[in-house]
Amino acid sequence: MAYRDDIENSLSGQLLVAMPGMKDARFERSVIYVCAHSPDGAMGLVINKSFEAISFPDLLEQLGIEGATPTDRIDVHFGGPVESSRGFVLHSPDYVRDATLIVDEDVALTATIDILRAIADGNGPRRCLLALGYAGWGPGQLDSEIMSNGWLNVDADDDLVFGDDLAHKWDHAMGKIGIDPAMLSDNAGHA
Repeated sequence: MAYRDDIENSLSGQLLVAMPGMKDARFERSVIYVCAHSPDGAMGLVINKSFEAISFPDLLEQLGIEGATPTDRIDVHFGGPVESSRGFVLHSPDYVRDATLIVDEDVALTATIDILRAIADGNGPRRCLLALGYAGWGPGQLDSEIMSNGWLNVDADDDLVFGDDLAHKWDHAMGKIGIDPAMLSDNAGHA
């Protein structure tokens, strides 16, 4: 199992909330859970947009995974535009294997077929979010986007990360910051 580096000012384990003026349509009103953030770049998963074209049972069938599909409905999320055919499971840390990245004490990330099998068999993590693709930034790119007023960050919590109310996650994240989106400007200020 891998542990993230504890780097001062790291946004790992935080949520990014797209500013109302986000110019990239793929990230408009997005809430992204940051899985890794270091001087080498950043990686995260969009947690409030689902793929309507594919269901969890469809995905299992495409991967040739047989098993009892869980009774709980599992959405397949749009994790981001990078490697959109690659799957990632953001989950509670009660399921940990060698390939699992422990992001913090509440969230882990696993990107193996074994976790999909475990979920299908009812032996997976207590809470999970399945995403195809991810959001990625090169060295300094995310920091630059934040400085340019592209993103706000807020502490993650279980309900925001794993909650089913995708349509309102952006509003809830903004509310957690205590900001009325109508009062925000997409222009960065300078002293």
